[in-house]
Amino acid sequence: MAAITASMVAELRAKTDAPMMECKKALTEADGDMGKAEEILRVKLGNKASKAATRVTAEGIVGTFIAADGKLASLVEVNCETDFVAKNDDFLAFTKNVAELIATQNPADVAALLALPLDGSTVDSVRAALVGKIGENLSIRRFQRVAAQGQVAAYIHGGAKIGVLVDLVGGEESLAKDIAMHIAAFKPKSLDASGVPADLIEVERRVAIEKAKEAGKPEAMIEKIAEGSVQKFLKDVTLLGQVFVKAEDGKQTIEQLLKAKSASVASFALFSVGEGIEKKVNDFAAEVAEQAAKAAAAR
Repeated sequence: MAAITASMVAELRAKTDAPMMECKKALTEADGDMGKAEEILRVKLGNKASKAATRVTAEGIVGTFIAADGKLASLVEVNCETDFVAKNDDFLAFTKNVAELIATQNPADVAALLALPLDGSTVDSVRAALVGKIGENLSIRRFQRVAAQGQVAAYIHGGAKIGVLVDLVGGEESLAKDIAMHIAAFKPKSLDASGVPADLIEVERRVAIEKAKEAGKPEAMIEKIAEGSVQKFLKDVTLLGQVFVKAEDGKQTIEQLLKAKSASVASFALFSVGEGIEKKVNDFAAEVAEQAAKAAAAR
């Protein structure tokens, strides 16, 4: 049996917002497996235990670039330490230049991007110089390049904290903008069910089975109940299955909207600044106490 430490309990609590004792029980039942413990809490507490999946904690912005013909575009997340720096003109200009480089030079990954020439030097050298000038660490976290089948539209929200690109085939620019706004609001994981990772689907199935068992459902019904839960999950997390944010009847899905407009979405990209990054929270009281203890010991 793995030892369950206070730090493990605190980590699970931060991820799920579940009560401390429930976190400890779940970790004990899962023999210290953090992922399994999250599943156990979801069974007991419902979706409240997965709220941290969309928690945004790091600072920075999402930058975009779209070519004049709408056929080439990019999305990039550049991080910094504070929101103040995220509004700095030099930081904004750096992000804009990097976004254009990604679209025009098509680097394979962040390492290749950092090696590209920029302002008579390299992207990484310019980044390092900016760190020295601003006084904060800066990093390029991720990017996505889109070579469009149709036309690309972008939507930036919340002070560039959320960025979306949509490659729309057919339809009008206003439709592409509406769909991009919808994506920013509802954050689909993929275009359709084929793009949802199998492990996420399996987690939903296991949770549904355990909930059905705990509710005392007949054994013969459990698989059917689980399949229904999986299908509902897929509608909730796929763009085509989601109900359009501006649907007048509250029922029209994105798939139905596109069909009505004789259009289709070839692909989309969505970045939320800091998604999945745990931001360090300083406990100033603990720091002061620690410093006082050190000073006392040194006397």
